[in-house]
Amino acid sequence: CLSLSVSLSLSLCLSLSLSLSLSLSLSLSPTLSPLYKLLVLTVATQETDGYLRFMQSANYFNYTIKVLGMGEEWRGGDVGRSIGGGQKVRLLKEAMEALTDQEDLVVLSVDSYDLIFAGGPEEILRKFQEANHNVLFAAEGLIWPDKRLQEKYPSVRSGKRFLNSGGIIGYAPYVNKIVEQWNLHENDDDQLFYTKIYLDSFQRETLNIGLDHKSHIFQNLNGAIDEVLLKFGTKSARVRNTVYDTLPVVIHGNANTKMYLNYLGNYIPNAWNYERGCGVCDHNMVDLSQLKEYPTVMVGVFIEQPTPFLSEFFQRLVTLDYPKDKLNVFVHNNEVYHERDIQRFWEESKDVFNSFKVVGPEENLSQGQARNMGMGLCRKDPGCDFYLSMDTDVMLTNRQTLKILIEQNRKIIGPLVTRHGKLWSNFWGALSLDGYYARSEDYIDIVQSKRVGVWNIPYMAHIYLIKGEVLRNQLKERNHFVLEKLDPDMALCRHARELTNHREKDSPNPETFHMLRVPKGMFMYITNRHEFGRLISTANFNTSHYNSDLWQIFENPVDWKEKYIHPNYTHIFTENYLEEPCPDVFWFPVFTERACDELVEEMEHYGSWSGGSHEDKRITGGYETVPTDDIHMKQIGYDKEWLHFIREFISPVTLKVFSGYYTKGYAVMNFVVKYTPGRQAYLRPHHDSSTFTINVALNSKGTDFQGGGCRFHRYNCSVDSPRKGWSFMHPGRLTHLHEGLPTTNGTRYIAVSFIDP
Repeated sequence: CLSLSVSLSLSLCLSLSLSLSLSLSLSLSPTLSPLYKLLVLTVATQETDGYLRFMQSANYFNYTIKVLGMGEEWRGGDVGRSIGGGQKVRLLKEAMEALTDQEDLVVLSVDSYDLIFAGGPEEILRKFQEANHNVLFAAEGLIWPDKRLQEKYPSVRSGKRFLNSGGIIGYAPYVNKIVEQWNLHENDDDQLFYTKIYLDSFQRETLNIGLDHKSHIFQNLNGAIDEVLLKFGTKSARVRNTVYDTLPVVIHGNANTKMYLNYLGNYIPNAWNYERGCGVCDHNMVDLSQLKEYPTVMVGVFIEQPTPFLSEFFQRLVTLDYPKDKLNVFVHNNEVYHERDIQRFWEESKDVFNSFKVVGPEENLSQGQARNMGMGLCRKDPGCDFYLSMDTDVMLTNRQTLKILIEQNRKIIGPLVTRHGKLWSNFWGALSLDGYYARSEDYIDIVQSKRVGVWNIPYMAHIYLIKGEVLRNQLKERNHFVLEKLDPDMALCRHARELTNHREKDSPNPETFHMLRVPKGMFMYITNRHEFGRLISTANFNTSHYNSDLWQIFENPVDWKEKYIHPNYTHIFTENYLEEPCPDVFWFPVFTERACDELVEEMEHYGSWSGGSHEDKRITGGYETVPTDDIHMKQIGYDKEWLHFIREFISPVTLKVFSGYYTKGYAVMNFVVKYTPGRQAYLRPHHDSSTFTINVALNSKGTDFQGGGCRFHRYNCSVDSPRKGWSFMHPGRLTHLHEGLPTTNGTRYIAVSFIDP
């Protein structure tokens, strides 16, 4: 490394040459004129996501950019983890040799992978003039890489004290006089090199080198995240340094602040603001309608824990609006409980998709192994254009989801899905220092769609789309879902964020292996530009029942309603969709056929029908005057759920049809009755011990049974053609003496509740 003593000995010669060659052309603080030009020099050996973002921000402000080193092998060390970066100085030195005589040129040398422009060239030139230096370096509050040099730094009354080499601006001849001193190795530290020149007081004064102490031009985020806030304008967003009340132009996510830079990059310079919304969401989109054929997609489906509404998940997969001959499906099922669901789906859909592969619990694969297997099927197939990973707790309500994700044209992108009524979603907006969840400033606004766009985020799970070419190039390693103690999705995201390119281990020069890591962290995106669906809760899914989804009325109310409540139920209130076949007897749809079937299956699976005898230990007093052959909801552990169903779906109907009556929605007697000619075919006339009663038909007359129905004596009115899933509602006492008409063939099932006894 260049020593301070050598720097001091060189400084005399340097000062003499500088004073002779530059005194006639530039003063120590020359006055800028409109004739001065700004040239941005940046080093980038590969077109990473960070580089492309840098260029996008530069092009927005019409900067003149010259990229150094593109296509070169990186030999500058692992600058993200240790010292290095000398290759950048060498490249800058070579570029400056051709520019040193351009006295009307101001050179801005910046990093590219972790940097964004927030303002334009005119603003930078103005602020550089106001700084009154020939060369100005970025400044930061943390010293790197040699803390022993701290006392050698000039003291400052206010502002950041230490040099950062990620940002340099100066007149071309002066910048050249600095970098022409470089004679070190590619992996020596660039910041240490510049630091030693700056700490040489003779060179600092002769070259008039300064630091941007108060972030007028350069904002380094390391150690300063708490100082910056987003400031929204009508056209673009800016970062404001609240400590110094400045608007920096160059935002640098140095050290461990790259994720925070990604957050800022969701807004700066023109990505999103309140007036225009998303300014870059439509950039580089793919129009599927213009393609000769749709891309081929491998869909990985993962059942890693007992999951409610699995049949509905598969139905939504089948109904995706995408050519099925372009979909290859891989299913990993880790739960024996779901074997019958898989078998049913296999039988119904094995010929629907281009290919269908199932790996079951007998393979004993871990989550990470299973996900690696699914991703690997796409990676090794050159015809696989995309890999869509889906956990079965994702309910996609938007049939266009796959098309929308493909058209957005990102390497990794997921649709925003949230848990109903909660802020729980499939992404994190930020990470804590230990790498786990932290809430970003915009998380709630994104989840609630108050800010709509395509968002660069640090972590996603449950559902995401990855380009096949990314798997075969950047993510070509085969074990991305296994890392330390992280869950599989966190492991994948960390691998993608911290992705590096390096020489293979069989390199002809293995001793340099550790020096050839090039950071090429991949950006991951979440989009909330459309409504896509929701996440269901799997936490309290009890699989001890025959049809366990019935018990999900509390945990997943939206999915429960979609599966079990009749599609015309809401028409009761919007279109008066109910009938009155007898006075004060109301007839309306409430259950789907699936709800009826599953409730009957649950009762038959339980099997302990009462037999219709008067002696009944299940009720108070132990004697039933008008007994039925039934099973109580309490017996199958469904009483709480049934009462909630009454309050949510029966009580509103009561308020509509019984004017002025406000039900408590409480019932002691809730049961399913079974009528068969051989056991109990009918029920004699009686009153119910209720204020009102509901009677829901659970199967179909003419198909499942013959006969049946209900006759109301006072009105000499019968309803003898019950509809499956429809409910009667009638007063229980005094006015509505009724009987159950004989079932002459088959088996009839009804669900009954005596409400407000």
